Amino acid sequence: MYKYVFKNLTFNNYPGYICKKKVLDKDKELQDLINTVNRLTLRVCQLERFEEENKILRQENATLKVENLELKTRLNSNSRNSSKPPSSDGYRKKPAFPQKKNGKQGGQKGHKGHTLQQVADPDIMIKCNPDKCNCGHKFTKDQLVLSETRQVFDLPKPRLEVTEYQIHKATCPVCGKTYKGIAPVNAPVQYGNKVKAYAVLLNSHYKIPFKKVQLLFNDLFGYSINESTVYSAGRRCYEKLKKTEEIIKSKIAESNVVHADETGLRVKGKLHWLHTASSLLFTYLFVHEKRGGIALTSDKSILDKIIGWLVHDCWSSYFSFKKLEHAICGAHILRELEGLIESQQSKWAKVFKTFFMSVYQMPFEERVKKRQNIESRYDLICSIGEKLEPLPIKTQGKRGRYKRTKGRNLVERLIREKNAVLAFAFNNDVPFTNNLAERDIRPAKVKQKISNGFRSFEGAEIYARIEGFISTARKHNRSVFSELCNTFDGYNFITG
Repeated sequence: MYKYVFKNLTFNNYPGYICKKKVLDKDKELQDLINTVNRLTLRVCQLERFEEENKILRQENATLKVENLELKTRLNSNSRNSSKPPSSDGYRKKPAFPQKKNGKQGGQKGHKGHTLQQVADPDIMIKCNPDKCNCGHKFTKDQLVLSETRQVFDLPKPRLEVTEYQIHKATCPVCGKTYKGIAPVNAPVQYGNKVKAYAVLLNSHYKIPFKKVQLLFNDLFGYSINESTVYSAGRRCYEKLKKTEEIIKSKIAESNVVHADETGLRVKGKLHWLHTASSLLFTYLFVHEKRGGIALTSDKSILDKIIGWLVHDCWSSYFSFKKLEHAICGAHILRELEGLIESQQSKWAKVFKTFFMSVYQMPFEERVKKRQNIESRYDLICSIGEKLEPLPIKTQGKRGRYKRTKGRNLVERLIREKNAVLAFAFNNDVPFTNNLAERDIRPAKVKQKISNGFRSFEGAEIYARIEGFISTARKHNRSVFSELCNTFDGYNFITG
C-alpha cells in the first residue's frame, strides 16, 4: 500500500522540483530560441542566395528579350525596314518611298519618249508596186507615184570584218638595201580593237562569264574567242584606263557633293570590299581587303582630298574625316525607323518618321524659313525617344560594350549626328539619299550573283576600273562601246 501511494505521488508542491522545472523550462526556451535563430539565419542565407539568383535571372531574361526581339526583327526584315537588298523581297517588293495614289498611269506629262523614228537614208529599199487593175491594165513606171513609206529596223547578219595587211618589200637598185613595209599588227592573225572592246563590254559591264562570251561569239560570228583572249583584253583595257582613272579621281575630289558607299565582294574565296566615291558625272571604284578606316585612308582612297560634302550611310569610319561636311542618307534612317515600328511598335519612331517625311516633302524655301521650328521639334522627339528606349544591358559573363537595342542605337545616333541627318533640309545641293553611290556599286552584286566572285585580286581590280569608266561614260551620255573602242585606240572623251 505504501509502495503504491509513493509510486503515484506528485511533487508539484515540492520546492526543489519547482526550481528544477523552471531551469529546465528556461533551457528549453533558450534551445527553442537558438533553433529559431538558426532556422531564420538559414532562411536569410537562402533568401540572399535566391535574390542573387533572381538578379542573374532578371539579367538573363532581359538579354533573352533583346535577343528574341533581334531574331524576330531579322525574321521580318526586308528592304523597307533593313539593309537587305530589294531582290530579297521576292513578290512582296514595294517602292522605297510611297507613291502618289490615284495617279495617272503610263507616261506622264513632260516625259521624253523613245519612239522609233524613220530614217532618211535606209540601207535597203524594196519597192512595193501594184500589179494591175481589175480591168486588166498594167501600170507603167511613169504612172507609179510614191504614196507612203514603212521601215523595218532589223539586225544584219553578224560577221567579223577581216582586214588584211599586205606587207611588201623592195630592194634598192643603187645600194642593194632591202626595205619592208610596216603593219600596225604584230601577229599573222589577231582580233581587232572593236572585238576586244565588245568582249570587255560583255564580260565587265554586262556580267557575262568568259565561257558564255566564247559561246556568244561562236553563235553570232562563227568564231570561238578564247577565254584567255577575253581576259587579256580586259587587262589591256585596265592598263589603258590608268590615266583616265587619275583624271576621274581629281574631278570627284573637286566636286561640291561626293557620295560614298561600300559593299562586300568575294575575291579568291575571301571577303573583300568594293568602295566607291561618286559625283553626278564621275564614278571611282576600288577594291580593298578591309571595309573601315584602313581602306578609307589607304592610297587608293580619295576621301582625304575631298573639300565639300560627303554623303554616306553613317558608317562610323567616314566620320574620321573631320575636314568634311557630312550628310547621312535619309533612306537608311527611314528603313531603321520602319524596322522599329514593325518590331517594337515604337511610338516615338512612328512620330519621327512622320516628321522626317514631312520635312523631306517640304519645299526648300519653306524649310529654311522654318529651320528653328524644325530643329526644336527634332530635339523634342529625340528626347522622348531617349527616355522610352531601354538603357544598355550588361551581358552576364561577357566582356566588352553593354548590350544595346537598335532603338537605343538609333536615337543616340540621331542626337549625336543631328546636323548630318538634317543636312539635306537646309543645303539645296545635298540630296536626301545616297542612291547615287548605291547605284554605282549595285552592278557588282549582279556580277557576284552570276560568277560567285573573282578568282584573283587582279581580276577584281580590272573590273573596278573598267566599271568605273563605263559608269562615268553613261553619266556623260556617251556610247559605251565607242568609248571602249577609243580607249583601245589610245584616247577617250576624258583624256582626249
